[in-house]
Amino acid sequence: QMQLVESGGGLVKTGGSLRLSCEAFGFNLEHYAVGWFRQGPGEEREEISCIDDHGNDASTYYVDSVKGRFTVSRDNDKGIVALEMNNLKSEDTGVYRCTAAWNRGCPTTWLANDIWGRGAQVTVSA
Repeated sequence: QMQLVESGGGLVKTGGSLRLSCEAFGFNLEHYAVGWFRQGPGEEREEISCIDDHGNDASTYYVDSVKGRFTVSRDNDKGIVALEMNNLKSEDTGVYRCTAAWNRGCPTTWLANDIWGRGAQVTVSA
């Protein structure tokens, strides 16, 4: 069964850092573009970052609100895509989910039948 599992969420103070990981099980993440989505309390789900499947020359995307603070990277040997989050703000609070799509670019249109993780909670407190 093809699965994505997010880890690394938690409670952090404003200005702190967290590193989220999106790990693939049951398939090779190497040829998949991966996107990160966030859904804050009472808000709609928003794409905040993605990375394509072009290895060391991977293209990335960041929504304006996280540019300069978040960095997405991938380790194909480990089957992990990471999201390094620095200088966290209260508005970064939410459930973070990753999704993977085979042979897709970044940015892209993500589909309901792409592979989705269940999400990891990130809470940023004052």
